[in-house]
Amino acid sequence: MNIASPVPFHKYCVTGLISAVLKVSNMAKSQRSLNIIHSVLFPTQNFLNQGQSKSARCDDIESLKSKNCTEAKIESPHGSIKIDKNKSVTNRKKDVAEKLKPEQITQIQPQKLTLTLRSGEPQTFSLKFKRAEDYPIDLYYLMDLSFSMKDDLENVKNLGTDLMREMQEITSDFRIGFGSFVEKTVMPYISTTPARLINPCTGNQNCTSPFSYKNVLKLTDKGDEFNRLVSQQQISGNLDSPEGGFDAIMQVAVCEDQIGWRNVTRLLVFSTDAGFHFAGDGKLGGIVLPNDGKCHLEDNMYTMSHYYDYPSIAHLVQKLSDHNIQTIFAVTEEFQPVYKELKNLIPKSAVGTLSSNSSNVIKLIIDAYNSLSSEVILENSRLPEGVSITYKSICKNGVVGTGENGRKCSNISIGDEVSFEISVEAQKCPSHGKPETIKIKPLGFTEEVEIVLKFICECECSKGGEANSEKCHEGNGTFECGACKCNEGRIGHLCECSKDDVRTEDLDANCRKDNGTDICSNNGDCVCGTCECKKRDNPNEIYSGKFCECDNFSCDRSNNQLCGGHGRCECKVCICDANYTGSACDCSLDTSTCLAKNGQICNGRGDCECGVCKCTKPKFQGPTCEICPTCPGVCTEHKDCVQCLAFEAGEKKDTCKQNCSDYLLIKVKDRDKLPQPTDQSFPLSHCKERDANDCWFYFTYAIRNNTKEVYVVETLECPAGPDIIPIVAGVVAGIVLIGLALLLIWKLLMIIHDRREFAKFEKEKMNAKWDTGENPIYKSAVTTVVNPKYEGK
Repeated sequence: MNIASPVPFHKYCVTGLISAVLKVSNMAKSQRSLNIIHSVLFPTQNFLNQGQSKSARCDDIESLKSKNCTEAKIESPHGSIKIDKNKSVTNRKKDVAEKLKPEQITQIQPQKLTLTLRSGEPQTFSLKFKRAEDYPIDLYYLMDLSFSMKDDLENVKNLGTDLMREMQEITSDFRIGFGSFVEKTVMPYISTTPARLINPCTGNQNCTSPFSYKNVLKLTDKGDEFNRLVSQQQISGNLDSPEGGFDAIMQVAVCEDQIGWRNVTRLLVFSTDAGFHFAGDGKLGGIVLPNDGKCHLEDNMYTMSHYYDYPSIAHLVQKLSDHNIQTIFAVTEEFQPVYKELKNLIPKSAVGTLSSNSSNVIKLIIDAYNSLSSEVILENSRLPEGVSITYKSICKNGVVGTGENGRKCSNISIGDEVSFEISVEAQKCPSHGKPETIKIKPLGFTEEVEIVLKFICECECSKGGEANSEKCHEGNGTFECGACKCNEGRIGHLCECSKDDVRTEDLDANCRKDNGTDICSNNGDCVCGTCECKKRDNPNEIYSGKFCECDNFSCDRSNNQLCGGHGRCECKVCICDANYTGSACDCSLDTSTCLAKNGQICNGRGDCECGVCKCTKPKFQGPTCEICPTCPGVCTEHKDCVQCLAFEAGEKKDTCKQNCSDYLLIKVKDRDKLPQPTDQSFPLSHCKERDANDCWFYFTYAIRNNTKEVYVVETLECPAGPDIIPIVAGVVAGIVLIGLALLLIWKLLMIIHDRREFAKFEKEKMNAKWDTGENPIYKSAVTTVVNPKYEGK
C-alpha cells in the first residue's frame, strides 16, 4: 500500500527511531552537524517524499528547512561539558617546613570531566599544567658491567652521595637505586665452558660470573647505602659487542614493587659503551619466544633471559610510557648516533655523552633531567571508534602551537604554568551506545585527566512515545517522534502490514517499475508494498521516486564536478543555472571570454561556442583567433604602403593612392616619439624595416576605430659610406709592414746560414793534418820515365 493513500496520517518534522538516528549519524563525516528533530502535535504538510524512509526525518537544519520543515518543529540537542573533579594545581615552596606527600601534589587541572557528545559537534575544554616546586624524584641507575666498563665502575662507586648532594638543589625528596646487566647467559653471547662461566675474563683479571640483569639496590634515600653496594660490584664479561640492555630496561620498567617506584618523577639512567640487542637477535641463541613484558625477578635476578627473546623497541616504548619512566641514555661518543636514533623513537628520553671513565655522569644526569622536565607532552589513551581529539597549546610567553605542536610546550621552568585547549569530537554514535572513558596525561608524569564520554544518540521526543497508538493502523505500533515504531510482526510506514498475513510476491509486484524484474530499481527495499530507498555513505547523495528510480548524483560530470558545478541533478538529469547549458552544464553562454582586445568576438574570425572561440578561418588560431602562423607579419604586410606614403618609394610607389588610401599616416621626428604599447588601449605593433637602399625606417601599426593608424619616423636611418683615407692608409701601412716583415725574415735566415757555414769551416780546419817540412804545393821539375823493355841488364 502506498503511503500517500487516503489513510489519515499526520506527518511531522521529527526524527525517526533510535536505529534511524544511528544510521544518519554517519552524516557527520561530511562535517555537517547532526540536527535531531522534535515533534509538534498538530498536523503539517507531508514531510516524507515517495521512497524516503522514516530516518529521512533526521538531517541537518538547512536540509530540513529546504524540505519545508519549519524551525519550530526542529529538535536540536547540543553536547555539554561537566567538570567532576577540579582540584587546583599546587603552589608549593621548597623552604616550607610542611612537606607534602606525592599524592598531595597536583600539577594538572582539572582531573575528571564528563563530555556529552553529539555527532559532528566538538566539545572544547581547557587543561592547565604547572611544574610543582620540590617535586619528588626517583632515579634508577642501570649500568653495563661488561669488561669494557671496568674504569667506569670505579667512578660510579661514589655516585650515590655526590648525586644526592647535587639533586638537593632540585628536590628535597630524592631516592636512588642501582642495577646492572651484561648479557643472556647462553651461547653465542657468552662462553659456556665451565671455567668461563666462573670467570669470563682472560688473563689474571678476576671477574664475576656473567648474568642478564641484577637489581642491586632498590630505590632508597640513603646515598651511603648506594655507595656501599656499588663498591661491592665486580665486572663481568661476554663474547659479542652488543649488550642485553633491553632485557634489563624491560624488567626495571615492569617490576615496580621490586624496584620501589613511587608515583613521582621516574628517571632511568642507562649507562653503557656498547650497542644493544633487540627483538629477533635471540634466535642466535635458539630463543624464539617473544618477550612477554612481565616481571621475572627472583632474588633480584632476571631468571628468564634464556627463555624469552629481547624486547622490541615498540614494546619498550609502550612499557616505559605505561609506567611513566623517562629514560636518560648515558653513552660514549662512539655510540651517540645509534642512541640518538633510539631517542627519536622513545618519547621523553634524552642522550648524554659519557666520558670514557664516566667521570662526568653527575653533570650528564642533571643536564638531561633539566632538558626532560622543561618539556611537557600530552598523550591520550586509545580513542573509541569514531572519536577524534585535537590539541592547541598556549605556552610560555604566549607561544601558541597547533597540530602535533599543540600537544607540547617547551622551555618550562619550575613554577611555570601552561595551558592546553583540547577538543573532542564524535563522528558517529558507538554501536553499543554506552559511555566510554579516555585518559590524557603528560608523558613522564603519573597524573592524568579522566574523561567520560557520553553520546547523544536519540531524541528527547522518543521518551514520550504513545504506545499502541491509533495513528499506527489500529494500534499496531508506538507513535513517537512523528513516526510509527511498529510492534513485533508488523511492517510499513503505518504498521499496516503483517509479516505473516501477506504474500511477499504480491507486495514485491507493487515495487517493480513497469512490471520489470528489479525491485525498487535495485536501489531500495520493498516494505509492505512500498519502496524505501537505500541511503548512501555520502548524505548529500539520495535516491528518490516511487520506485527509487531517481537520484541526484548520476548526472553527467564536467571537470570532475556534478553538472559542472553550474547546476543541480534531478532524477539523473542536470538542471542548469542561468547562462549555462549542455548535458553537464559545461557550456557557458557568456561571450565575455571570447572578446578580443579590439572588442570583437573572436576578432571577427570565428564563433563563440561555450565560452571558447571556434575559428572559422583555418589559418587562424589562439584564444580569440588572433594568431596566424602562416600569415606574413604585421610589419612585413604593411611595409610597402608605409614606404610609399612616407617616403614615396617602394614597390607600391606608383599605385600608392589606390592601394594605401585607408591608412592614417602620422610622422614623428625620432623613435622616442613613437607610441608605446603601455600607452594604448588597443593592440600596437612596433616595426623596423629596410628599403632597397639598405636604409632602415621605423613605424608603428595599430587599428583604431576601424582605421589603420600608422606612426612613422620621418628620417631614414641609412648606413654611412666608407671613409677612403683610413682604408688607403691602412692598405699602404699593411703592405709596408708585410715587406719589412719579409726582409727581417730573409735577414734572419741569412745570418743563420752564414753561421752554419762558418762553423763547418772551423770544424774542417781543425781536422786538417799539415806537413810542416815540405811545401805542399811544390812539384819537382824532373820527370822519370822507365823503359818497359828494360830488364835491368
